[in-house]
Amino acid sequence: MNQPSRPAVSLIDVSSYLPGEPVPADYYTQYAESDALRDNLMFRAPRFRHHVATDESAVDMIERAAQGILERHGKDTLEDVDILITHTQLPDIPFCGSGGGIAHRLGMRPSTVLDLHNGGCAAFVLGINLARQLLAAGAGRSALIAIAQNAAGQVFDQPAVRSKSQASVPGDGAAVGLLTLSDQSPIIDVECRTYGQYAGDMTYTIDPPRKWWEPGPGAGYIGFTEDKITKVLARGNRQVPEVALAVCHRNHLSPADIGLLVTNQPNRVFLRNWREALELPESRHVDTFDECGNLFGAGIPINLDRAISENRVQPGEVVVMAGFAHAGDFAGAAAFRWGGRPQ
Repeated sequence: MNQPSRPAVSLIDVSSYLPGEPVPADYYTQYAESDALRDNLMFRAPRFRHHVATDESAVDMIERAAQGILERHGKDTLEDVDILITHTQLPDIPFCGSGGGIAHRLGMRPSTVLDLHNGGCAAFVLGINLARQLLAAGAGRSALIAIAQNAAGQVFDQPAVRSKSQASVPGDGAAVGLLTLSDQSPIIDVECRTYGQYAGDMTYTIDPPRKWWEPGPGAGYIGFTEDKITKVLARGNRQVPEVALAVCHRNHLSPADIGLLVTNQPNRVFLRNWREALELPESRHVDTFDECGNLFGAGIPINLDRAISENRVQPGEVVVMAGFAHAGDFAGAAAFRWGGRPQ
């Protein structure tokens, strides 16, 4: 017996926001100290990045990111969204995700609100996977995915952290993506993989040691070592092309069929290696690394918004989004056929 076909779900639009004026690499030069990891390829600084303002919340960032959607689709568009999926790199307060605050600020009344954390730099792909399954199963007709990256100006710009080599790479930003039950820009397929054996390799370090929530001296930062960096480089180089190719092969697509590749952007080395692994020219792989740095989970939707705005993807072309998270404990890829923005 033939199985009923799944309803088409489309990623019909994205919009984004970058906070404040660009922060140049020279800003970090004045604080730089001797660092054993200073010359590591992982930490070659971008020319610029953006920092969240001291009084700017994740909800503020998402509200500003959503303005493009509202301008293009109407001020009432979000009121009828059924599903809200969010990811915030640094929650504004402990215990609470941002979903409720975002829904209220945007005037939404969603029946389903999900706050994600495990997706990391590939959270947008994970959100698409969940939204697609929920919409196809009848949980609603539309979904909004909202991603806020706000750790650069709050964690990495702490006085005790900004002198470290890792501090100059992250940047802040936010983006939203609107999905609907339609065939306007249909999602072709999604691949999500969890590598739980690597979860313990992502560590938060404080000197002198204490739990992150305990009071005491010292500022927290990511616990990188040469050994960990070597492992993360190997995993990221492998995982992103693997999930991208899995989606392509399952749908009888070759890398040559990819009109645009959009990935997360930890550093220039990964960006180059992923292009080469998929045999794509630089013109078909969008990134904003030198303008925005490592945008973590917001990187994929911000770069997709940039590419669409700059006409780097044309209606009918296949877009592949792919990324990996943390020290390699999650990776995901999604492909869709772009149908064009409303004029």
